Amino acid sequence: MPPLSQLVSTLQLAIGPVILISGVGLLLLSFTNRFGRLLDRARLLNRELQTETAQLANLRYQIAILHKRASILRLSILLGAVTVLMAACLILGLFLGVLLKVELNWAIITIFCVSQLTLIGSIVAFIREMNLSLTAFRVEIGAEPATPEK
Repeated sequence: MPPLSQLVSTLQLAIGPVILISGVGLLLLSFTNRFGRLLDRARLLNRELQTETAQLANLRYQIAILHKRASILRLSILLGAVTVLMAACLILGLFLGVLLKVELNWAIITIFCVSQLTLIGSIVAFIREMNLSLTAFRVEIGAEPATPEK
């Protein structure tokens, strides 16, 4: 068993990943709330599509955008969840390295880099979804024609 001072220093090293987990958890909460609202909006438009005939193309296009946004948000949520998983693995790796007296430097560096890459991917996907939400809004208010995006 390692001495208490070594365990305390390992706990200090683990603070960063714990903060990362907390921060990404808040992002995931925001993303999932947005995802739920998006699905509710899609359901409303779909009901409207069943009764509306004049704006059929517009409604279909809005639903198509919502579907694309949902797919992108799902990717963002998945990448955020992988970030949390990697941060948890990082903490575990730090403690296992100390407890087993094994050098896990490359594994820890790799896990950290993967966690940062997935966090970056999650944020990039979220930015993409935000841009699509603006497109959907422009279609809804009639500022943009209802034509499929390229």
